[in-house]
Formats: sequence, structure tokens, C-alpha cells
Amino acid sequence: MSDFSPTLFEKLCCPLDGLPLTFESPSWRCASGHCFDTASQGYINLLPVQNKRSRDPGDSKEMVAARRRYLESGVYEPIAAGVWRALMDGLEGEAPYACLDAGCGEGYYPRYLRQQDQDGQLALIGLDISKWAVMAAARSSSDIRWLVGSNAQLPVPDGALDAVLCLFGFAVPEEFWRALKPGGIWVQVEAGPEHLLELRRIIYPTLKADKEENLVPPTGFSLETTERVRAQIRLDSQEQIADLLLMTPHLFRASAQGREQARQLTSLPVQLDVRIKVLRRL
Repeated sequence: MSDFSPTLFEKLCCPLDGLPLTFESPSWRCASGHCFDTASQGYINLLPVQNKRSRDPGDSKEMVAARRRYLESGVYEPIAAGVWRALMDGLEGEAPYACLDAGCGEGYYPRYLRQQDQDGQLALIGLDISKWAVMAAARSSSDIRWLVGSNAQLPVPDGALDAVLCLFGFAVPEEFWRALKPGGIWVQVEAGPEHLLELRRIIYPTLKADKEENLVPPTGFSLETTERVRAQIRLDSQEQIADLLLMTPHLFRASAQGREQARQLTSLPVQLDVRIKVLRRL
């Protein structure tokens, strides 16, 4: 592996007035005097109180810990590998490429990309609305820029990004378009019709009909490629099955009987089925 010094993304904007932020150790300041400190764990909180919809938005400490345990077991590596392929095939221009994961959680996917990026082509940014998720991510990797913030208002200038990733997250096409350079890419990962089907059959009394895939891109984007990634995995403990439930909305949507049936399981074969779409900013 070649030696390199990863590029840290520096073009941050004030979430209150959109002015550029400059670093004056240990804080980031804008010309209006707004100040944002770098936490001891290394992340920057760019989600002001007035922009929160609840006191503690996003995933809880427990959900973050469950996701960390589950993803670090490697069961979703086929998805991460698909994201890496989509990113490398879609990026244009010269490196380093500014790539923001919008809804990064505890940072599994940015960390995977960093491990694959042996030549230092990516300046990676992980952003999530949950401070617990970003705190865990920052503790795990200091060569990625970690931010607490909202997908509805990315704290970066217009046209600052080469790529935006949105993996099972809350996509905001208008904001992604604003933050991307012309020709930049948005990589969207969505659950396919058979994703976690075996688990869903257990926890729900009936399954909803599958939605038809929407192939019409949002305004300002063209749909460049779609890849369907499928893999069979096995969850081999009650704890791993419980972690999967806790890290997804399924825990709160499932019936009480379904949750109890899931708790009785000691192993479960599960189908991964996701679509990875690459949309290019026009």
C-alpha cells in the first residue's frame, strides 16, 4: 500500500448565515462572529439548536452501538463494495475528490472507502444529524472530516462537492444539486424488493406490496447507472439479529408478536437486495 496523507475537506460554511468558516484553533468562525468548536473527539457540530426539530435528533446511543456491531461484522460489505465501484466509475476530473456521506451513521461506509482509497484520491466527509453517531465515527477515524449537520442544509458552499452519498438515508435532491459541482454525482442506495425479506416475513403480519422502481431522476439530474447488489448472508446469533432490528426502522414498525418471534431466533439466513443508483448533476 502506498503512503499518503489524506486530504481533509476545509470548505465549510456557517449553518446560520452560509458564510465561509475559517479555522482558528480549536474553533471554526465566520465573518459574522458565529463560532463552532471542534469537539475533543475531533468532530464539528454544525447543527445549531434552532435548526433541531427535537432535543436529541437522529439515532440514539443504543442504535449507534447496534449498527456499529452489526456492520463491523462485515455482513454488508457487498453493499460497501458496490458503493466503491459506483463512486470510482462515476467520478470525473482530477483528484482529490470531495465526497460527502449524507447520513453517515457511525461511519462504516466512509471508513470502508478510506480503506479502499490507497492512493488518497478522496477527501471524505461524514455528516449525520445524530451527535452520538458522529461522535462514534470520529473516535474511529481521524483522517475523515466528521460533521453533525442536516441533509436539508449541508454546511458546504455551492458546487463544493464531487460526490454525495445517500445510503438508505433521507435524500434532499435540491440541496444535493446545490452542493455538487456541475457533472458531480449522487450515489443513492435503496432497499430492493427482497431486502431482508426473511426477517420481514417474521416480524410483520402481512407484507406491503413492493413499490415500483422510480426511474425518473429528480430535476437537475440524469440517471446514469443502476446496479442491483444481491447476496445471501447468515446472522448466527440472537445478538446479531437484535442488532439488525435495533439499527433499522423495522423495530418500531414490527408487531409485538413479530418482535417476540425474532427474539427467539438464534440464526437466520437473510437476503441482501439493494439498488445503487448513480445520478449526475446537470
